Amino acid sequence: MQEKARKIVMDYFNTYVDVTDHKQLTMDDVFVVWWCKTLQNWKALVSTTVSDGMYYEVTHNGDKNEWSYVKFEYKLN
Repeated sequence: MQEKARKIVMDYFNTYVDVTDHKQLTMDDVFVVWWCKTLQNWKALVSTTVSDGMYYEVTHNGDKNEWSYVKFEYKLN
């Protein structure tokens, strides 16, 4: 499941990255920061080697067999 979460983030980034960035991610550029499984559901916090401060939350709802993700920025104070 962690590999699936990484692939979702890689595909999202490669689809929506600005073409002027000249960057396409591979699976080697994406890593799981945190992962949790509870009953049939799981959630992963995923990031990339791109220094943009972005984290992606990937969730799998086992009851409905649905995937979802939320992109958010981590800011240091």
